[in-house]
Amino acid sequence: MTTLAIKIPRINHAQFWEICQVNQDLRLELTATGEVIAMSPTYSWTGQQNSGLTAQLWNWNESTELGFVFDSSTGFTLLNGAVRSPDAAWIISDRWKSLTEEQQRHEFSPIAPDFVVELRSSSDDLETLHAKMEEYMENGVKLGWLIDPQKRQVEIYRIGQPTEILQVPSTLSENEVLPGFSLDLVKVWG
Repeated sequence: MTTLAIKIPRINHAQFWEICQVNQDLRLELTATGEVIAMSPTYSWTGQQNSGLTAQLWNWNESTELGFVFDSSTGFTLLNGAVRSPDAAWIISDRWKSLTEEQQRHEFSPIAPDFVVELRSSSDDLETLHAKMEEYMENGVKLGWLIDPQKRQVEIYRIGQPTEILQVPSTLSENEVLPGFSLDLVKVWG
């Protein structure tokens, strides 16, 4: 499996939306420079792991009611114009509720999540993921976790701080952004 970047003349968000509508079987992103990125489906193992990550985040949020959780099919319009779909995302309640109903329900919401997770699949290029994580931080994401099952490591991205790398952690937490949340990674490492 590979990711295909299609270079086309700069398109606007309405045109990107139309492309997504006629290609609903594809997972698409739009870069800030106008490239449409088509990503193949993940292998079953990666999908299972990602579902577990999203479920843990959702369960925590359900008990705290601090915000809203989004899965990998959600597109967010970042400040630089890119439309990105992290594997899991979370937005604090007040920020999400500040959007109009139209922005929440009928477009790629113009908001950077407060927290994103990218789970590297065997087909993902690590440098591309690094660039994507940096882009998240440059566009207002407060915390990002890049989880790499192949290397058994996690890269933690925070605004204005160097990337922290953890080798084979069993759990992850960050009380400043996600108070009381702890992600169990034991199953991810398999």
